[in-house]
Amino acid sequence: MIRPITVGLDGSPESLAAADWAAREAQRRDLPLHLVQAWIWQPHDVPVTQDLDTQKRWALRILRQAEEELRGRHPELTVSTEQISETAAEVLLGQAEKAQMLVLGSSGHGAVAGFLLGSVGHQVLARANGPVVMVRANARSAAKHDGREVVVGIDDLGDSAAPMLECAFDAAASRRTALRAVHVPSLPPQYGYGPAVGRLAGQEGGITGQAERELSKVLEPWREKYPQVPVAHTVDLARPSGVVLQAAAEAGLVVVGRRVHRPALGMRIGPVAHAVLHHAAAPVAVVPHD
Repeated sequence: MIRPITVGLDGSPESLAAADWAAREAQRRDLPLHLVQAWIWQPHDVPVTQDLDTQKRWALRILRQAEEELRGRHPELTVSTEQISETAAEVLLGQAEKAQMLVLGSSGHGAVAGFLLGSVGHQVLARANGPVVMVRANARSAAKHDGREVVVGIDDLGDSAAPMLECAFDAAASRRTALRAVHVPSLPPQYGYGPAVGRLAGQEGGITGQAERELSKVLEPWREKYPQVPVAHTVDLARPSGVVLQAAAEAGLVVVGRRVHRPALGMRIGPVAHAVLHHAAAPVAVVPHD
């Protein structure tokens, strides 16, 4: 079964930017695009006194307009739409189960409003079982930046890195661009981020050298699988979020991981993903892993 690239649409500029970005991604990957909308919410443009039927008609008009515009720009793309009468979080999480990736705007009126503040979008980021891409309505989400480097931040060099690397290499291959893997090795407990770490990094066979060898070993099977993708890497002993953000300054896409937590631990997405979502200008893919 072909899994589409799915977009959560609410009519905001951010969600429309997400839909445009997703359409280009679907076209590159030869995948269908699915536009989905949950309509049980009160958009800012509609008075709260109006009934749900009025809201539904308003939402359906937004959905159809987006479909028409995307079909006009991408006539060869298969586009489908769906309007679901359920709460936004459940709609988006359900769609994420069936999609190659779920794409959302970074802010909006309904399904993706205020995701950085712990609302519906944050729930989706924290609970989705597949990649969720957040797209801002800015110049960096435009087509001219799609060919820029894909940056992937790798925390653990064990098997848990595979989902992020698969997402990043797929994206780089479809865009015909380069990939940069970024890794900050864990420091021994007796060291902090300071001059001592710098001296260790400079020693032959020190922390940085060992981490570079380990990272190269992890990347090797992916290089073989995607020989067309130029690969570079960055290993640094600074703070992980800062290292990833610095590498992502000119990126076309940033891929970060989210550890899968037990529900009792709450809606956490991790400090690096949190920082990148707050500060990166490029679209950000958050990929769950063990």
